[in-house]
Amino acid sequence: MSEPDDGRCSYFPGHGAGGYRIAHYDLALDYKVGPNRMTATARLSAVATAPLVRFDLDLGPFRVNRVLVDGDPARFRQRRDKLHVTPPQAIGLGQAFGVEVRYAGNPRPISSPWGGLGWEQLTDGALVAGQPIGAPSWFPCNDRADHKASFRIAVTTASAYHVAATGREAGRTRSGATTTWVYEQDEPMAPYLASVQIGRYQSTLVHGRIPQHLIYPSAAVGRVRHDFGRQPEMIEVFEERFGPYPFGAYTVVVADDELEIPVEAQGMSIFGVNHVDGRRGAERLVAHELAHQWFGNSLTLARWSDIWLHEGFASYAEWLWSEASGGEPADEHALRWHGRLAAQPQDLVLADPGPRRIFDDRVYKRGALTLHALRRTIGDGRFFPMLREWTAEHRHGTVTTAEFVALAARYAGDGGDGGDAARTGPLLGAWLHARPLPRLP
Repeated sequence: MSEPDDGRCSYFPGHGAGGYRIAHYDLALDYKVGPNRMTATARLSAVATAPLVRFDLDLGPFRVNRVLVDGDPARFRQRRDKLHVTPPQAIGLGQAFGVEVRYAGNPRPISSPWGGLGWEQLTDGALVAGQPIGAPSWFPCNDRADHKASFRIAVTTASAYHVAATGREAGRTRSGATTTWVYEQDEPMAPYLASVQIGRYQSTLVHGRIPQHLIYPSAAVGRVRHDFGRQPEMIEVFEERFGPYPFGAYTVVVADDELEIPVEAQGMSIFGVNHVDGRRGAERLVAHELAHQWFGNSLTLARWSDIWLHEGFASYAEWLWSEASGGEPADEHALRWHGRLAAQPQDLVLADPGPRRIFDDRVYKRGALTLHALRRTIGDGRFFPMLREWTAEHRHGTVTTAEFVALAARYAGDGGDGGDAARTGPLLGAWLHARPLPRLP
């Protein structure tokens, strides 16, 4: 049996498993847009972290045709979005093993308190919005944010469609009426951050130190190029504040459908055509999604209770971009939002909001206010070097609130008198673990 869960999946106990770690996913998808039909093979490279006579994978309601373990047929059964696999021989502690799953069906989103998550059929195409538990809607995985792996994603579909997936494009081969697109993600990635976007799109490459790919419906070309025109400058600002951009390129996909909110993936952000107005009316969202490349994708939470480490930082990045680009300074944003949050119920614990509240707007804005309070307390001369160390030390890894609090305490004590450090502990304790909204320093 798999080892017991270690608590890191406690918000979503039906997802994820222990007993093994997947190091690499190799996904080959054949997708027909019209009928929303997928035939796929997933090859997983794993290592056992406990002796295994059986292991579990997360997978939606596909028809599984065959499972191989190290090339030999394995017994399997499916129940409630779980694929239970019994290998032909027990797997020993520390043993590397390979799993091949052949499956087919109509991918559909995973049900959640926030609606369907994962693979979604569009009017003329498809998109993946996987956060937090949507990955099993299209591939078998160990659906844990703290289990990162490298990926290869190959998608074959009709040649009229453009395919964008997480990672760098490694090949494109046309055969008759179909084209196979291959993407490779070398940096470790949580399963929920893997993404595929399919549509009748055109693309623009914005050259620079960090290449930026804009992928969009042709009717929106002017609005897209204008609304995302300040992204190169935005990257420069964030690199100064947060440290080097963590991936080789950045892709923005504007889907030819309306989306309620933009979607993050690793090295990629997905916007709806409704977010593009030709007047940069959604530029704060552009900044927010870009910031997630540092906070959420390179640095990924180890447990979902620490969601503020993603959303609080990305929300604060909106305020930093505002003050860097000639808009309101962060102080004004903070004062306004402090007033708004003060008028709302004081029943949320930022560092443990509960699974149904991880996308509560108070998590976003109180998280940003927590960072602004810390910045006011220790000063810019310590605050921004601290952020740069945070992103460098945990680059492509996982993070916890406790680790951030420890780093903040160390930077607060740099003055030698201990005064800032003595204030920082209670300050972060109140913002992170108490329900009442603290005063801004």
